[in-house]
Formats: sequence, structure tokens, C-alpha cells
Amino acid sequence: MKIGIDAIAYYVPQQYLPIEALAEARNIEYAKLNKGLGLTSMSFPDTDEDAATMGANAVLNLFTDEPLDPSTVGRLYLGTESALDSAKPTATYILDLVEQQLASSHGANCLRNVDAVDMTFACIGAVDALENACLFVGQNPEKKAIIVASDLAKYNLGSTGEYTQGAGAVALVVSIAPSIISLGSDIGVATKGERDFFKPRRTYTKAALLVEAAALLGQELTIEDAEAKVTTASGFWGGNRMLRSYVEEPVFDGQYSNFAYVSRISEALENFGTKIKINPALDWDKVVMHLPYAFQGRRMLVNFYLDWMSANGKWEDVVAIMGSEKPTDKAAAKEWVRAFSKSDYYREYVAKALAPAERASSLIGNMYTASIFMGLLSTLCDAADKGEAIEGNTIGFMGYGSGSKAKVFQGTVEAGWKKVGRLDLFNALEKRSAVDFKTYELWHNERLTAPLSPAKSGFTFTGLRTEENQEYFRDYTFTA
Repeated sequence: MKIGIDAIAYYVPQQYLPIEALAEARNIEYAKLNKGLGLTSMSFPDTDEDAATMGANAVLNLFTDEPLDPSTVGRLYLGTESALDSAKPTATYILDLVEQQLASSHGANCLRNVDAVDMTFACIGAVDALENACLFVGQNPEKKAIIVASDLAKYNLGSTGEYTQGAGAVALVVSIAPSIISLGSDIGVATKGERDFFKPRRTYTKAALLVEAAALLGQELTIEDAEAKVTTASGFWGGNRMLRSYVEEPVFDGQYSNFAYVSRISEALENFGTKIKINPALDWDKVVMHLPYAFQGRRMLVNFYLDWMSANGKWEDVVAIMGSEKPTDKAAAKEWVRAFSKSDYYREYVAKALAPAERASSLIGNMYTASIFMGLLSTLCDAADKGEAIEGNTIGFMGYGSGSKAKVFQGTVEAGWKKVGRLDLFNALEKRSAVDFKTYELWHNERLTAPLSPAKSGFTFTGLRTEENQEYFRDYTFTA
């Protein structure tokens, strides 16, 4: 019994910042970001968009693009690290919004018996959701599952992560007899607790904040005086002496995160190799990876590729190309590998196996959990655009989530894969609207007072409730 992906839909915000504008504003050489990292533009959500609206728009697109009967859906799993609540799953917002729009055609409670939950493990959460969906469908072959990956990648202004930002959502239908890609049941896994990237709850004492507020007003206040004032205060300043906040911008260590990424992928590949005997250089026609930036895969994979060439008896080809064996000296070996990565031989492999997934990433940026699935969609749409015959091709997947975990698995392209061509992905991305750098910074600092695209169709966020026992509940609307 084949189990896999039967349908794909997506949602990407309609505005973006050209990377060239960011490079100029930050005094970074544009070629470093464009030619070096593969970055062209950065997608970001409007002021009335969030993980729920993007995810709901992608899921609703599944129902409008496919003959998908809500009664056949048994699960809706959301992978995200942009959740809107610490208790209420963002998946329930998505489920409710979509159900409301399907009510006229399928009944008011058409998704009432769907099990919904969020899955959080940084950028690999949606891969975890996919694995669980396949297990569910295997036990309930008459049912289908919907996987949603919806995220906003936002970093501090001026940080080394700023130019990798992105946003959007991808939704998948998992079923038996899938029309797009069937997935193997063997999965390589590697998990290790790391500190490479995390979004902590920040804590502050109210007294310290009061001292800062006084200084802003030109007044001097000691921490002791501030402590005395908040101890007897009521309202905002009273009660708990601590204030806890959550922000989208993570704490991260770029070099350490890259080390953790490479380490976990290496371990997951080794684990995968104990379950199924393959050589990725020979057996994977396409490779889809989590891409924090477009060229992450090609830059990271070169060392793995050299190992695969050695394992499949092609090392003599590598030596012939390079004119020498790989040096034993660490620094010299690093330069030797760098030179190989620029060779026509490796570039041909990149163009065939990796570049198709990079196309969308270059135009959108990091989508966190949705990155790997947008890479799949990009790969399929690229093949459709070029008229390639990829039915029967094997696609290798390498997912990664900071904290940290990697999963390696593979799938086979099925006969109905060409239907993704109707999504017109790349033309749709070209039709988005560019914004200037000043507007982007206003958005980043949450100083925009109105949406950039007020007349957009689909789901939008309308505000937070203030009624007692409903404080901060999120409200949405739909525009056809």
C-alpha cells in the first residue's frame, strides 16, 4: 500500500523586500548575498497576517484546488515555530477558519471530527507532522490527513540572520494511492539537545523596567526606589514582580547552528543507511533539504557528496578533476574541497539535484517548517516548467530543526505529479509587490498603522478581544 502526498497548496504574502535594498542599507556587498547565498528577495507577512491566516489560506486552497471531501479528513497537523498561544493550538484557529468557509458547501460542522494539534521542533516540526500523518493513514486507509507548515522567520535588525528572513505556508494532503509522491517508511533520525537556536521567554523585573522608563522621561530613579514603588503598586506595576515577554526574534549562534545542522544530518544519514542500502549520489535524482538560505544545501552537501563518490567507486574521477588527492592538512583540505565545489563536475550535480528546490527559496527566504515542503513544490514546478519527465524519480529529503534533530527519508514521484504545474508558483511569486527599505523597517518594528495590501483576498487578522475572560483571543475575517 502506497502512502504519500496527494495534493499540495501554498500561501506566500504579497509583499517582499528586494535583497539588493537590504544589502545597500546594511552596507553589505550584494554579490555576497545573491551570488554567495542565493538570496534575491525576502517575503514577510502584512500587518493583518500571521501563522494562522497563512496556514488557513494554504489549507483552503487545498479544498478549492482539489476534489477534497472534508468527511474523509481525519487529522490536521500543524508544524510551526510561530505559534500564537502557549496553550491553544494555532491549528484550531486554522481548522475553525477553514470550516467556516466550507460550511455553505459541506455543512456547518464539516471538520468537527478532525483531530488537530500543533507540532513544534523548530524547522523540522512539519516533517514530524508528515511522519505522524503517514502512520495515521496507514492505520486508517479510508482517511486522509492534512499537514500544514506555516511560519515567519524574523531576526533582529542588523543581525546576521536578517537577510535570511522569509514567511509563508505550505499545506499537504496525505493519503493512500498518492498522486504526487509516495513516501518510504524508512526514516533516519538523529536527535541531540543543542543551544544553536531558540526562542526563550524573556524575563524582566518590573523595577528595572521602571528605572528605564524614568530615564526615558529624563528622571533618575534608583533600583531600590523602583522596587519600593512596585511593591505597593496596583494594576500593571503591582502583583508579580516579574514581567515575561515573547518575541519572534530568536537567540541564535549561526556558526554553531551550522555545525549542529551538519552533525545531525550526518548522523541521520548514517542511521538511514542501517535501514536501507543506498548511495544518495547515485540513487537520489533530486534532493530536497531544509534551506535556511537558498544555497545552504549545495554548500553543506559538498563534503557528503565527496564521501558518496568515494563509496560508489568514483573517487578516481574526483582526483582526476582536482589533479591531486585530498590533502591531509586540515587547512589545505578545506581549500581543496572549496575548489571542488566550484568545479563543473559538482556544479552539474547541483544543477540536477539541488538547484530546482533553491528557486523558490531564493525568492521567498527562510520559511522555517515550510522550507522543506516549498523546496519540494519548487522542485516539482521547476520540472513542470522545463517539461522534464520525472515520474519514477527518487527524491531524497533531509529535514533539520534546531535544538536539534534531523530526519532523512525518500520518496518516489508518482504519475499525477504534473498537476502542481497549475499552481503557477514562479509566475505568482513574480507578481508580488516590492516594498522599500523604510517600509520594511517600519513593519519590522511594528510601526505600520495599516496593512500594506488592505484589499487582499483570503483570511486576515482583525484584532484582539478585550472582553472579560476573552482577553487577547484573536479574531479573523475572510474576504472573497
